[in-house]
This record gives sequence, C-alpha cells and structure tokens, in this order.
Amino acid sequence: MKIGRRLRVQVAERANFRCEYCLIHEDDAAFSHEVDHVIGRQHCMVCNRFKGANITSTDSSAVIVRLFNPRSQKWADHFRLAGAVIEPLTETGEATSRLLRLNQAERVIERTLLQQLRRYPRESA
Repeated sequence: MKIGRRLRVQVAERANFRCEYCLIHEDDAAFSHEVDHVIGRQHCMVCNRFKGANITSTDSSAVIVRLFNPRSQKWADHFRLAGAVIEPLTETGEATSRLLRLNQAERVIERTLLQQLRRYPRESA
C-alpha cells in the first residue's frame, strides 16, 4: 500500500517531526523519517533499519517482550535521557533500545552534537 502525501504529513505532524524512538528531528536526519515506524513493511533507515518488521524482541533475560509502540505508549514511561544516552526504564524500553541500537556510539555522538547545537532535547521528552 502506497502512503499518500496527506497521511505522511499527518504522521510527521503527530510526531512533531521527530523519530518516535530516538527523538531525532527529521531536519537533522540524513533521510526523511519513515511512516511505517510502528509495524514496518520493510527494513528502513536508522531506527527502522534495525527494527524491520519486528514487533517483539528480548530483554536481558532472553524473555520475549513487545517493542515500544508510540501509538499506545508514552516514551517517558519506557525511556529517559541521561545526557545523549537513551536509558531504558522498562523491559519494553530495554528490548526496544537493544533491537534498535539506540545507544550505538555514533548515535550517541550525533545526539551529543545536536544537543550542543540545541537541536536535540537535553532532558527526557
């Protein structure tokens, strides 16, 4: 199913033009954010590149856990910012963070630079 411009704009506006997982603003991303972030139809850029079509992952005990869903859950219930590091607060946050590799070194460096430019939140959203 092709996603039309109108729906694409609605989704971007609802998310305040930020990735609903790592909080990077679309203006600061190398590519436009994907509309199919929650249940992906294919492997996508940055967060979705690792998420693909997955809706579950495992926590540190190898227990299957549903991933964070920005449509039905609040980011701050599952994550918090510690500087430029996205710290998981729940098993859902942990599984999502691990699968999406939210704290890979280059991603933390990017967020740190964006914080210095005042383009990325300094505290939890």
